[in-house]
Formats: sequence, C-alpha cells, structure tokens
Amino acid sequence: MTKKLFSLLSILLIAAFALAACATTDTAAPSAAEPAAADTGAETSTSGGEVYYLNFKPEVSEIYDEIAKAYKEETGVTLKVVTAASGTYEQTLKSEIAKSDAPVLFQINGPRGYANWADYCADLKDTELYQHLSDKTLAVTVGDGVYGIPYVVEGYGIIYNNAIMDKYFALDGAKATSTAEINNFATLKAVVEDMTAKKDELGIKGVFSSTSLKPGEDWRWQTHLANVPIFYEIRDNNLDIKDTEAFREIKFQYSDNFKNIFDLYINNSTVEPTLLGSKSVDDSMAEFALGQSAMVQNGNWAWGQISGVDGNVVQAEDVKFLPIYTGVSGEENQSISVGTENFFAINSQASPEKQKLAADFIYWLYSSDTGKAFVTNDLKFIAPFDTFTEEEKPTDPLAKSLLSYMSNTDLYNVAWDFVVFPSQTFKDNFGGALLQYAQGTMQWDDVKQLMIEQWKIEANK
Repeated sequence: MTKKLFSLLSILLIAAFALAACATTDTAAPSAAEPAAADTGAETSTSGGEVYYLNFKPEVSEIYDEIAKAYKEETGVTLKVVTAASGTYEQTLKSEIAKSDAPVLFQINGPRGYANWADYCADLKDTELYQHLSDKTLAVTVGDGVYGIPYVVEGYGIIYNNAIMDKYFALDGAKATSTAEINNFATLKAVVEDMTAKKDELGIKGVFSSTSLKPGEDWRWQTHLANVPIFYEIRDNNLDIKDTEAFREIKFQYSDNFKNIFDLYINNSTVEPTLLGSKSVDDSMAEFALGQSAMVQNGNWAWGQISGVDGNVVQAEDVKFLPIYTGVSGEENQSISVGTENFFAINSQASPEKQKLAADFIYWLYSSDTGKAFVTNDLKFIAPFDTFTEEEKPTDPLAKSLLSYMSNTDLYNVAWDFVVFPSQTFKDNFGGALLQYAQGTMQWDDVKQLMIEQWKIEANK
C-alpha cells in the first residue's frame, strides 16, 4: 500500500510540474531575440494570411498574377485573385460572396453598386488609401461613411489612327483638313462616309472596327455608348446620380442621338452589320492594330490591346482620341468621357483580420515602389492618389491623350453616369436589342421602348 501511495504521489507531482511549465511558457514575456508582434488586429507576415480579391477586369488578370507573386515576396501574404468572365461580374460576386471562403476585396460600380451590396461594404474612411485619395468627392459615400474607393480614372472615346486620317485629309475633296475640324456629329458623319467611299485608296476595310455585339462582348455599346445620351438626360433634367429614387425610370430622350452614332458605326465598318453578333472586342482591336480600320470606340486601357497584337502596324504617336459626337446641341465643347466605375470595396462580413489584410494590400499597391510600378507600367492605370508623382503617371499614347483632354478647361467632360444603370440584366437585354437592330430584325422604336421598359423593371426590383 505504501509503495502504491508513493507511486501515485510521484505521478501527481510530475503532472503538477508539467502544468506549471506550460503556464510559464504561455505567459512569459518574449525574449529580446523574439520581440512581441504589434497588436494590430491583423495577421502578421510571419503567419502569412490571404487576401481573396474578385477582379472585375479580365484584360488585366495575368498582370494580377504577377502582382500576387511580388506581394507574396515582399509581405508574406498570399493574394488570391479570381477573375470574373466579361459581363458576369455581378453574377459571379453573388455566387462567391455566399461561400464560406468569400472575397474580402471586391468591386462596386458606384452608387447603384453600393445599393446592391450595402450589407457587404465596410466603411473605409479610416483606411490609409482613402487618406491619399486626391479628390474625395470621387468616393462612394453615404453620410459620413466611405464605402467605395475609386482606384483608377479612365476615359473613352473614338480612338483614331492619325496616319490614316492624314492620308485621307490629303485627298482631293476631303470633307475636312484635320481632326481639329471634327468637333460635331455632322462633320464626323461627312468625313466617315467620305472615307468609306474612298476606303480602297486609304487601304482600309472600313472606317470603324467591327461593332462587337457578341453577348458578353457588347459593353462598349450597351454601357459606354449608352452613357452619352443618359449623361445629357441627367444634365438637362438636373438629376443627382446619388439619388437612386430619381432613376426608377428614364425617358431615353436622346435615343435618336444614340441611333445617329450607332448607325454610323455599323454602316461604315470592316464587316457587314449582320455579322456583328460573332465579333469580339479582341477582333475589333486587332482590326485597328493591323491597319484595317481608322477608328474604334474604346478607352485608354486599349493601348495594351493594340500594341500587343502580332503584326501591329500602328505607331504610338498616331494613336489619339476624339469625343463621341452624337448631334446634341453645343457638342462642339464636348470632351471625351472621363470617370470611373471601379471602386474597391471590402467585405464587412469578413473577419477584422481579413479586412485589415485587404486594406493593407490596396495601400501597398498604390503607395509602394513595386505596387506603383505595376499600376503605371502594367495595369496602365491613371491613379487618383497623391502617392504618385508626375513622373509615375502613365506615358502611353492614349493616357497622354486622355490627360490632355482632362486639362482642357474649355471643354466639358461627359461623366460616367452609367454607374446608375440598374443592372447587368438591363445591359444584356439592351445589348441583345442592339444586335437585333443591327441584323435588321428589330425596329429602332422597339429598341427604344425595350430600353425604357427594361430599365423600369430592373430599377424597381
């Protein structure tokens, strides 16, 4: 019995010493060789962590792969980037946000986008990136809260090849002597139709690249081009784009102006209007890069698409912008369309640690030397933050043309009012109607009516 009691006491003493050792290890101050991590509420680079970003732009998905590698090397944090297919972002976000491993960093497209995703948008007013936003009126705000930070300022218009235009202006009977004379729709139409008549002399297949109306590829028309008449409707009716109630329905009162330019595109193109349903944006940009067309509607981001085409014959110094003229009174003073639909949002349903990791990443991208180099040289973004010097801004030809328009105070800018468009479904349905019109199976009055009706349906869901 004595031996058994002694053995039991020995076991209890050993267990007590073990527990004491554990307690000492857990509560002891860190040694000088291993300083305590700052209590930031975020995972440290030692433990890594992951930022899941749902990317909106398919054209930069490969660049984000390189950004992810660089970010991992510099911080130890993994950047997981998933890119939604063109025209499917809202649908993809709805699917991904419901998962246990949901995106922490995602995009909203302005006040309308915030209205759709308000339950998932964290207040970003205290983030470091917001503090450096050059023009804080660009942010998506509600009251004192900031729920979307714009990460790029962009512009779009009619891109033209100046070498082809100069060749045209040198012809007998040309309708203008330089692009400086093209400052309204009437002059643009006269020049374009005359160029079409002389396309063999100019060595082109058509004045405009193909109007890509393939489903999922038609955003240049159902969104960007449609913005022009909507901009004028908003302006002339003194509407506030932050007032969602003001956009329960629209009149499409400038539909004839939309038709003016759309007809000019499809009737003076490299292909017949009936074939436009099979054409992609890549097809369109390749036609321009190969010198088969003189003009194409797109944005400053398109330089990478042009310069990257095998066999590209267009010189950088010949690539410039013209505004999209539609025949609106006073458009001689109209600029290209400048703005953004690209706003970072951080998932408020994610843990505070993950939210912090996301905020840290976007600040790194727009403040570190490595990040800013990616933004300027690879993403080709014109960044709206005071962390960039003049020397760090893009120097590609379309960016320079855009900056030139932005600095011209004699012209008024066409704002990016398509941020109030009610939904992707609305855009897709309008794009489908435009395709039917181009194919000759729908009358324009029916297209106009469909747009008005679909807007009202989607805006009131």
